[in-house]
Amino acid sequence: MDKATKKKGVSLAIGRGEKLPVSKGAGLTAKGRAKYNAATGSNLKAPQPEGGARKRSFCARMSGMPGPMKDENGKPTRKAASLKRWNCKEGGAVRGGGCEVRGKTKGKMV
Repeated sequence: MDKATKKKGVSLAIGRGEKLPVSKGAGLTAKGRAKYNAATGSNLKAPQPEGGARKRSFCARMSGMPGPMKDENGKPTRKAASLKRWNCKEGGAVRGGGCEVRGKTKGKMV
């Protein structure tokens, strides 16, 4: 694959106000989401820390990601900061083996 056909991601920076630093909870700002959505045609939404299906899905998916919660200096990683920003409990919000999930599968194992 040559350089002309290689896809390039959207460049988001803390300095331009498009991302939050780890110390402020990590994640994208409204400006960053707008830039990403415009460049990719996506529909990213703001975090949903008060609850709901998106929160449960995010917490379960993100808490299962590999990687430490603290770096070698003892500071929280971006993973830890994003879980905290979404108010995820330790270990995520997974309930049971996945068959209680409502939606398209209506509680069936997939």
